[in-house]
Amino acid sequence: MTSQLEQLRAYSAVVADTGDIDAIARFHPLDATTNPSLLLKAASLPRYAPLIDSAISQARGTDLAARVADAADLLAVTVGVEILKLIPGRVSTEVDARHSFDTEATLAQARKLVALYEQVGIGRERLLIKIASTWEGIRAAEQLEREGIQCNLTLLFSFAQAVACAEAGVFLISPFVGRILDWHLANGAEKPATPQDDPGVQSVTRIWHHYKRHGFNTVVMGASFRNTGQVLALAGCDRLTISPDLLHALAEGTGDVPRALVDGGDRAPAPARLSEAGFRWEHNEDAMATDKLADGIRKFAADQRKLEAMLAERLG
Repeated sequence: MTSQLEQLRAYSAVVADTGDIDAIARFHPLDATTNPSLLLKAASLPRYAPLIDSAISQARGTDLAARVADAADLLAVTVGVEILKLIPGRVSTEVDARHSFDTEATLAQARKLVALYEQVGIGRERLLIKIASTWEGIRAAEQLEREGIQCNLTLLFSFAQAVACAEAGVFLISPFVGRILDWHLANGAEKPATPQDDPGVQSVTRIWHHYKRHGFNTVVMGASFRNTGQVLALAGCDRLTISPDLLHALAEGTGDVPRALVDGGDRAPAPARLSEAGFRWEHNEDAMATDKLADGIRKFAADQRKLEAMLAERLG
């Protein structure tokens, strides 16, 4: 019988949510996504030692802090290059979360990452620059898209974030599922009776239907899954980025996988564009989204600092 993973591929493009090269080779995803947390985890694996050594040897800067920052960018690109050898599509490489409220700093690092890839022969058509879905991050992504640098807007929890990203013309968004459920459970909600009752699944479903109804071309890639039920409840979403553990579970699963998201063909003009004030207010009205966006930025920044501390120790 065909595995659940293979059935899922008939409806949605499967993306690996990992920096683990072995896992990527095992599951043959279209794309792969990385972030500071995944790079930090990958850096502890023995097979990554040569990649770390390579990044450190190439790092440049007038002082240790500048060399560490350069080594971190080089490591992200070096890992990305290795991943691209194993997938037909794109790798997402993330901008430092500490730039989440600084459009110009986000632009500068994004352009640097693209240039580093180009220096080793990787064109921008194989890249997505991953940026937090703050107002400032969305503005940076809007400019990068104009320059032909396509983006993956991450840490997306609110409908306002999704609307603003589509209006900015970003290539892809990564609305989170599992972290939305985490928040609701931590705040007293009952465990969902079915995957369709899961608030994270409902959030992505709403975004996907809004995009289709109003003709937005931005790709919706469900992310941050806690179980296979959440994944399968979004079969039909444009893309799904899935951890190696859940990819393995789906590869072992043999139950039927029906299409969950179906475009009914209804179309309507897009609403008036969301202003900065409107975005900030609507996002602020969503307590879950404001909590989880801030928490996600802090956690990615903390792992970036840990990664830099490891590199600094080696450089020192």
